[in-house]
This record gives sequence, structure tokens and C-alpha cells, in this order.
Amino acid sequence: MTSRHFLFIVSSARVPGALGNTEWLAREAARHLPAGATGTWLHLNRLDLADFEDRRHDIGTYPMPSGDTHRLLEATLAATDLVFVTPLYWYSFPNRLKRYLDHWSAWMRVEGLDFKGRMQGKRVWAITTSGNREKSQPMFDSLKLCAEFLAMRWQPPLWGQGGAPGAVEKDAAAVAAAANYFGASAT
Repeated sequence: MTSRHFLFIVSSARVPGALGNTEWLAREAARHLPAGATGTWLHLNRLDLADFEDRRHDIGTYPMPSGDTHRLLEATLAATDLVFVTPLYWYSFPNRLKRYLDHWSAWMRVEGLDFKGRMQGKRVWAITTSGNREKSQPMFDSLKLCAEFLAMRWQPPLWGQGGAPGAVEKDAAAVAAAANYFGASAT
């Protein structure tokens, strides 16, 4: 059996070192990874992620990215499980996560990379906090559609009560769900 490797993609716009509710909940869940699993944490706001230019219809193929964009591509491909650690901003995910997902369009067109084929079958998880679970659903739906497009395996999301710093730590249901998140529902 292949060892599982989780890539935690943190998309909060918080200043480096400030642990928000969403990342706190994700780190609580990560304490309970399946036996033998490893994890890598990448904070999108700490990477110099190139702007995405949609040139699919005029250049056809894209060059292999460089710098932090290449680092993110390699980490994505190395993972068996992608975990979107994303607070809810204006009923969606932060702009850095959108930029990362936009790069998938380019990566599918890098000659010889077979990005779409290599993404197939990976598990996709989403962890968020917000003031209202129902208002997080459109964000979850968007991530689920991205996963389905690449034949990835969408997992039920983990939601906790957000708001002021430390709010999720008082959400007993979210803390309990985090303890079983990566083992209880994986398909």
C-alpha cells in the first residue's frame, strides 16, 4: 500500500505567524492523520505565486513554471491528499487559493506533465470556519466541482465556528469532528 502524504494548502490572508480559527482546526485534525501518513504545510501568502494569464487559446501549451509556482506544482503532485485550509471570505475562498486553482488550467497544458492524469484519484478535503455553516456551502461546492473535473475524490468538508480568535476552540462538535476527520470518512 502506498503511504499517504497530505498537502495542507493554507489560504488565509493573515500575517505570517498569526494562527486563525481555520488553521487551528486544520492543525487539530492533522494531529490525527492515519498511521504512517505524512504532511506538508504550505501557506499561499508566503509564496511568490506567479499571476495566472489565461493563454490556453493562443499558445496551446504552457512552459513548466518556475520559482514558488513550480514548488507548489511539485508539492501538489507529490500529495495523495490535498487539504484546502481556507477561511470563508465574502462567501468564497481567498484570492490566493483562486490563483492556485487557476494555475491548474496551465498545468494541464504543460507538455509531458500529464497533470490531469496525475491528479486523478487524489483525495480532496476542505476545512473552514465561519459564522454560519450554510453560508460556507457555495465555497465547498466550488471546490467539489474542481475535484470532480479532475476525477479526484471529494471528501465531506470539516466546518467549525469562526469569528473572533479562538472561537473554534470552543466549538466542541468541530473539535471532536477534527479528531476523526481524516480517518472516518475517507473514500
